[in-house]
Amino acid sequence: MFAPSDLTEDGFLGGRLRISQPKAGYRSAMDAVFLAAACDARPGQSVLELGCGAGVASLCLGARVPGLAQIGLEVQPRYAALAQANAQSNGVALDVVQGDLAQMPSELRACSFDHVIANPPYFPPDSGTAAADLERERANREQTPLAEWIDAGLRRLKPSGWITVIQQADRLGDVLAGLQGRAGAITVLPIAARVGRPAGRVIVQARKGARAPLVLLAPLIVHAGPHHTRDAEDFSEIAHAILRNGQKLLIQR
Repeated sequence: MFAPSDLTEDGFLGGRLRISQPKAGYRSAMDAVFLAAACDARPGQSVLELGCGAGVASLCLGARVPGLAQIGLEVQPRYAALAQANAQSNGVALDVVQGDLAQMPSELRACSFDHVIANPPYFPPDSGTAAADLERERANREQTPLAEWIDAGLRRLKPSGWITVIQQADRLGDVLAGLQGRAGAITVLPIAARVGRPAGRVIVQARKGARAPLVLLAPLIVHAGPHHTRDAEDFSEIAHAILRNGQKLLIQR
């Protein structure tokens, strides 16, 4: 477990959630909140998060949608324990399984889900400089190929279930390649920092076994105005509604 002195307590959804995260390790931010907002889970449905970290995405989803059966899978033992503790302290139903999606734990191989969500590591193994913190490095840099994340998610879905992934925009082709022939009704939502800026992230959502064509949506703009002008939040209206008020992100067809 992390020592209390190694953690900070961070507010999400306007302070509705208080989530402990490591000071020096991997720390979730707005990407996890956007991922949760994009999942169109309904009360009574089941959701699996692959690589749940400290549990931010699953907890944001559970706070918005009551009555879900949620499971988080996390390979790093200290993060798995932290995610479970965060769920308990926030009163959100989430069962966390410590294990590797590349060697799916037996208790999950026997399960199927209405939704799978994932925020896979963004950086390929041969890119950039390694993080000094080994747990942060594992969370940020791909060790299990992205194609295996997509495959694991699709295998755990019920027929006609939905997979939702957030990833760097330059890896969109890899995400789509993993879905090819196995899922359709694909919706791609680019996320750009400001109007006129290239998208840095994409949310990709697809339905297992569907054959409907791909739809590319207009980008979600995170910040208002062409540049930062004051020492305060400058979120766009839609970003503020999602990040601070827990509003659903409507992208599913």
